Order: sequence, then C-alpha cells, then structure tokens
Amino acid sequence: MQIQTDDPERADVLALLEEHLRHMHALSPPESVHALDPKKLKTPDITFWTARDADGLLLGTGALRELDETHGEVKSMRTPDALRRRGAGRAMLVHIVEEARRRGYARLSLETGSQDGFAPARRLYASAGFVPCGPFGDYTDDPNSAFMTLALTTP
Repeated sequence: MQIQTDDPERADVLALLEEHLRHMHALSPPESVHALDPKKLKTPDITFWTARDADGLLLGTGALRELDETHGEVKSMRTPDALRRRGAGRAMLVHIVEEARRRGYARLSLETGSQDGFAPARRLYASAGFVPCGPFGDYTDDPNSAFMTLALTTP
C-alpha cells in the first residue's frame, strides 16, 4: 500500500469523496456534517493523501488540517464501502499521526459522528490512542458529534 499526497479532484478520489459526503448526509442533519468538499481540501492549511494498492486502486483518503502551529485535525478519513477491512484506514491514520508528530504538533484532534453508524470509526481512533474531548477549533457542542484528541507530546 502506498500513501502519497494527491489531488482531491482526481476522478476516482472525487467519486470517493462524493460517497463520503453522501454517507455523512445520510447519517447526520446538514448542520452537523463537517466533511469538506474537494475544493476545501485544496486550501493551504490542509494536506490531502490517498492510499492505493500496487495496481493504483484507491483504498482510502485522509487529510491533516493545521489548526495552529501546535494543533492538527484529522479530516476526510474514508475507505470505499466495497474495499473495507483491508487496513487502509488504520494505515492512513498512522500516516497522519506520524506527519503531525513530524510537524511538531502537541495535539491531534478530530470530529466524527456520535451515531451508531460512526462506531467503527470511533473504535479505530480509540485503538490509536485518541480519547474523547470537548469541541475544539471552530466546533461547538453538537449531540451528533463526537470529538476526540491525541496528545503527541508528553507533558
């Protein structure tokens, strides 16, 4: 599996991101959907990656947003519905955590859904050491959101 920076508007990536947005809107009310569209994933504060197999098949996406010089946010974690359980999500998360550490961030946070449909994502994040936290950045309390964070430096 190769993880590399990529263009969120590349055809196969665009299709996966559209699947991601449809899924988010199916599970959450519009005001609780915080998934970014492809254009927003191209802003200077975001690094966007894809995971691909040896033949170039898209296995997943992920992004890292810089909130400030010490705090990053995991964004756009998605694997295609038909290609789940191949380790792409975990590999992408490990990659993002490693990049956040390389950048010297003290903390890495994320927002995901609180509904049952998001339980596998919350389990993945918890298995990587993320713990529940309150809203961060521009987020506010939302019963449809679960906020998690990972301390990257020891106090």
